[in-house]
Amino acid sequence: MTSSLYLVTGGAGFLGINLCRHLLAHGQRVRSLDIAPFDYPERDAVEVVQGDIRDRETVEQAMAGVDLVVHCAAALPLDSEDNILSTEVDGTRILLESALDFGVSRFIYISSTAVYGIPDHHPLREDDRIEGVGPYGEAKIRAEALCREYRGRGLCVPVLRPKTFVGPERLGVFALLYGWAAEGRNFPVLGSGNNRYQLLDVEDLCTAIELCATADDEDRVNDTFNVGAREFGTMRENFQAVLDRAGFGRKIIGFPARPVIWTLKLLERLHLSPLYRWVYETAAEDSFVSIERIESRLGFRPQYSNRDALIRNYEWYLAHRDEYRGTTGISHRVPWKQGILGLVKHLF
Repeated sequence: MTSSLYLVTGGAGFLGINLCRHLLAHGQRVRSLDIAPFDYPERDAVEVVQGDIRDRETVEQAMAGVDLVVHCAAALPLDSEDNILSTEVDGTRILLESALDFGVSRFIYISSTAVYGIPDHHPLREDDRIEGVGPYGEAKIRAEALCREYRGRGLCVPVLRPKTFVGPERLGVFALLYGWAAEGRNFPVLGSGNNRYQLLDVEDLCTAIELCATADDEDRVNDTFNVGAREFGTMRENFQAVLDRAGFGRKIIGFPARPVIWTLKLLERLHLSPLYRWVYETAAEDSFVSIERIESRLGFRPQYSNRDALIRNYEWYLAHRDEYRGTTGISHRVPWKQGILGLVKHLF
């Protein structure tokens, strides 16, 4: 079977490196385009273009000879509003224009369930109302609109809306949970923790991307799909699984949601907390999507439950935490600065 050349934008990021590894394992050729250096053992197996998706010349260099694009690159919520909007909207437009000009067969866009805003019902379905919360959610909505525009111009553009995904290389906000668990601390949640909260393993997301890339019927794939775990529990059950794996006998402790949310809003404005509005305003609520469309159309079958995904990620964290000690940033590949939460943890 002839291999295809995939361009993975954001190839040096958390999803990007997992997808590069997945594609290489399935005999595909991979080219990464990322503003960050590609500092992985797979460096010799991947064609690397280091540059900005907002730079047209760089994008055209990366697009030459490509069969399929998987657009994972994004400025994450802790970045500035200007950077989020220019990366997500302007960068996506340049990539779509270039993909159309170069005759790319499919352009798979990785969106987010953040486009649903603060939900008023569950499960969320692809045709439900979308309403972004903050610059990140708004930017994803505008980028999806560009994808629909280019579908109308003849480009096949599957859009995936994954739930929050975890797995090897994932730190970010989850470093809070993993770090506290490894130190033998209890861990707080908003409310009772009995709200149902769906996550996703990054390997299952890679499988969903592969299905979008390889499905024979273009009409079936040229659409928008939610992606999430099939088996998921409550927030309390999900996080308790990590504390149980840590082995210190610690527990999840619930706190009244409303006063804590107001406190977190203030801390966010003062830049003293890594938690942003969409995280803390959904953390105490049910949050799950229907995956019926991708299951029925493309045969998607998630392998990992929430519990499986979190424990797999935690075990990766334990094996690699010394590499990131003292390191913080705004990407998913490094721990986010804990701010005042780094002091609060000593109470647990």
